[in-house]
Amino acid sequence: MSLASARGVVALVPVLALLVIWHLTVVLSGSLIFPTPAHVAAGLVDLARQGLLLKHVVASLFRVTVGYLLAVALAVPIGMLMGWFAGVHIFLNPLVQGLRPISPIAWIPLAILWFGVGDLSPIFLIFLSSFFPMVVGTAAGVMTIDAKYLRAARNFEFSGLRLFRSVVLPAALPQIVTGMRIGLGVAWLVVVAAEMIAVSSGLGYLIIDSRNAGNRYDLVVAGMLVIGVVGFALDIVMRRLERLDEVRWRYES
Repeated sequence: MSLASARGVVALVPVLALLVIWHLTVVLSGSLIFPTPAHVAAGLVDLARQGLLLKHVVASLFRVTVGYLLAVALAVPIGMLMGWFAGVHIFLNPLVQGLRPISPIAWIPLAILWFGVGDLSPIFLIFLSSFFPMVVGTAAGVMTIDAKYLRAARNFEFSGLRLFRSVVLPAALPQIVTGMRIGLGVAWLVVVAAEMIAVSSGLGYLIIDSRNAGNRYDLVVAGMLVIGVVGFALDIVMRRLERLDEVRWRYES
């Protein structure tokens, strides 16, 4: 057995143990409401056959993609400016640090007031939740660049945009990607909460609708599991991005 296969088997052990404990707990407790793993699996199959599972997953991913990319487009340039120019940092940092601790969930009433019930409200919340981790991570990445890289670049007459493009951005990439990874994780949490209130599609809506439509807790738990699986897949993508040689530019191999 290869090392990769062995790791896969080891990773499955706690999952299988959890499923066994889950099944035994439901059976021994005699619960008539909480579903067994088999009931949840049947609910997932039923959702897939009706096309609802794909519909809700796509709706959630669409909102996350739009809000997250908007945050990337704004947060990375602002973070780099804050990290490079002391004046910009002094001007913007109090605002960033003051707004950053506010939970994105707290913005839900204002989001609905401003954007109504529809896609714009969750997209706005996803933007907010992603923006601040990326700004902070990008600024920190620029501010912690080893001075020897900058001195070497200036010795070769690098300056202005050329210095920024060839040295500052590559050197800050590890921190930028870390901020992007954190931002994406938070965004995926927030979209589920927002969909429970502001829209009529998506995995969050699936969970709350299943709860209201005859206590279909098999579909509630199925929705929770899909959220976990999709979130895990998104994190794998970001971790692979962190391993790219371009991202590890400032580190010795």
